[in-house]
Amino acid sequence: MLEQLLPRWKGKTFVLCLLGFALTDFVITITLSAADATAHILENPYVPKAFDHPVGITLLLLSILGVIFVKGFREAVWIALLFVSTYLVLNGIVLMVGLYEVYLHQESILNWRNALLAGHSSPWMMFGVSLILFPRLALGLSGFETGVAVMPMVRGDFGDTSADPVGRIRNTQKLLLAAALIMSVFLIGSSFITTLLIPAEAFAEGREANGRALAYLAHKYLGDKFGTLYDLSSISILWFAGASAMAGLLNLVPRYLPPYGMAPEWAKARRPLVIVFVLITFAVTLLFQADVDAQGGAYATGVLFLMSSAAVAVTMANWRTPLGRIYLLMTLVFVYTTIANMVERPEGIKIASFFIAAIVVTSLLSRIIRATELRIHTVELSESAQKMIEEMHNEGVRIIAHRPDKRTLEEYDEKERQAREDHSLDSGEPIVFLEVSQGDASDFSDSLIVKGMNVGRHRVLRCKSPAIPNAIAALLLHIRDTTG
Repeated sequence: MLEQLLPRWKGKTFVLCLLGFALTDFVITITLSAADATAHILENPYVPKAFDHPVGITLLLLSILGVIFVKGFREAVWIALLFVSTYLVLNGIVLMVGLYEVYLHQESILNWRNALLAGHSSPWMMFGVSLILFPRLALGLSGFETGVAVMPMVRGDFGDTSADPVGRIRNTQKLLLAAALIMSVFLIGSSFITTLLIPAEAFAEGREANGRALAYLAHKYLGDKFGTLYDLSSISILWFAGASAMAGLLNLVPRYLPPYGMAPEWAKARRPLVIVFVLITFAVTLLFQADVDAQGGAYATGVLFLMSSAAVAVTMANWRTPLGRIYLLMTLVFVYTTIANMVERPEGIKIASFFIAAIVVTSLLSRIIRATELRIHTVELSESAQKMIEEMHNEGVRIIAHRPDKRTLEEYDEKERQAREDHSLDSGEPIVFLEVSQGDASDFSDSLIVKGMNVGRHRVLRCKSPAIPNAIAALLLHIRDTTG
């Protein structure tokens, strides 16, 4: 949307910046989830201390994820379906048991209420503190941005077109609504039972509930066997949470960078990209030493910036509609949350800036290196243009490049006189003028549509292209190939 709302290089530069934040979000999603899965493995009471090598285990999990995607995306989807279904069922059991324990120990609700009133003098004070702490909930939004990123994989209606994919949009809305309902119920329910049933000191860094509150409850109330089953499910879902992020990357990068000329053509292929992304996740894991908390800031920054930019795009597109003011309010909430998160966790914007700089620099280098490519997908001649070429076929097709000024008959007469004089052409030898208008120079490649027209007795071919020399070369090659 922003690419369409912002013209030429402005739109493409903004897209590159957003790709930097998207890369931050999705790469950190993969590495953080794998590191979190590793933490669950090492916290399990049945795992020997000899396996206490978080970086090595995380790299192994990332390698397996990459192998699955190299094998095929369909296999990844079926594995994800199995893991998610199992995880939701086990979480539902823990949630129901937790609510039952709260019912049996209703004094925990009273203690929680007293603690709230003791720490805050009034409900307004609670609201103010909630407003300040609200940005910390940003990580709970993760998943929605990947849901949109995998939209091209959502099945649409039979009559859908690329310009108007009504069925795909409707089904994606169902996907996001289902995700919102599931996440809301489980997030609110799990927050409630963990707050009431787990002592505050157990959440401290290095303690048994830190980063694994539901697993702590599963072991405590359902025993170590069920707890281990829950750990295995958590490990699987955390490890494979990177699958949606990987799918998002495989959709975003081929869609933008190669068409912009800012990545080689092989970047459109899935398997080479998977290998590149896995190597990037290796580097990030080694940089952060598989530390979950250290990656949280960059993760939240990527998620929030993507959502804020999407909110801005929707607001700009609908500003003159009745919903424009509502979208503006939502945008302000996202922008506030993003800024507050960056102030609290400045390392996030630093990491995102590195990814943005890397994308911009490599994109510009790729664009420079690929500048001499033909950059024209197809050449399409109008009926009149095709007729001109066919009429000149037997006598030879002589193309004269012309930069038009006023496009008057006198101008073409003078250009013809100069061309015949410079190239020693007889008056009986037919020529055709070729005029290429400068299109959007920020576009890398396009189809060349050539129209034929007559200005007095002069034949003229006209077209529009982001690169004039490339357009001339492409048309000449097309004429050579079609006329022999």
